[in-house]
Amino acid sequence: MSENNFYPASMKIKEIFRWTKEFYPDFDTEYANKLADMFELNTNKTVKSLSTGYNSIFKIIIALSVNTPYVLLDEPELGLDANHRDMFYRLVLEKYSETPSTYVLSTHLIEEVSNVIEHIIIIKKGKVLKDESREELMSYGYAVSGKASLVDEFITDKNVIGIDTIGGFKSVYIMGQIPKGKLPEGLEITKIDLQKLFIKLTEN
Repeated sequence: MSENNFYPASMKIKEIFRWTKEFYPDFDTEYANKLADMFELNTNKTVKSLSTGYNSIFKIIIALSVNTPYVLLDEPELGLDANHRDMFYRLVLEKYSETPSTYVLSTHLIEEVSNVIEHIIIIKKGKVLKDESREELMSYGYAVSGKASLVDEFITDKNVIGIDTIGGFKSVYIMGQIPKGKLPEGLEITKIDLQKLFIKLTEN
């Protein structure tokens, strides 16, 4: 699935389903029509008549119905509202659990896909910074926030990957196990979400 549209603009969606079956013998037409109903996609419409969101939806449906070992999805959420994005992620998980394939998903919405992916590789300027399971990576990143002077004292021996400061308030992002025991009064520790972790590891 690409952002670009390689389908004949005047062709109806149902005709594209039929022709896709010619190129991908395992294409599941019944499943494609089921998804079209779920997304409320009118298969009698032509490609050129679809909005940006429904253009993405019809290509998502094809990608989930071809039943190939590898499925490449480039910005599949383009133009999708929150409900349709949530439906898409759930369908990918259902499809993967029923007929496992390798899904390569390109997206800017990192936090939205954090519960879908199993393994994370973070690359910066050609160098692999992290290459591990999502569970492992997310188990040892945290943030400590509070008065700047208290935070500075707390982080002296910590592996700091990023700092945000607003006035006298500071948030510091740390790689490592969350410390056990009582925190100094005035400090708060929270887990880092995947998007924030990605930003702090890759920003200059």
